[in-house]
Amino acid sequence: MSFNLRAAVLQNVSGNNEEQVEATIQDAVESGEEKMLPGLGVLFEVFWKHASDNEKDQVIRDIADGLQ
Repeated sequence: MSFNLRAAVLQNVSGNNEEQVEATIQDAVESGEEKMLPGLGVLFEVFWKHASDNEKDQVIRDIADGLQ
């Protein structure tokens, strides 16, 4: 039996509005639960696929700065 985590996450958030997406992200970050990390990764993948080169560059800088 195979479970497609990416598809399950996308199905769970499909059709969510901006407030719901923000609440999902906030909940995942604030809970600190490792089981939420794959879902955040899927959301990041969605962002990355639709981001401009400038947006990607800014996110890379922000992440690198946050790791300092």
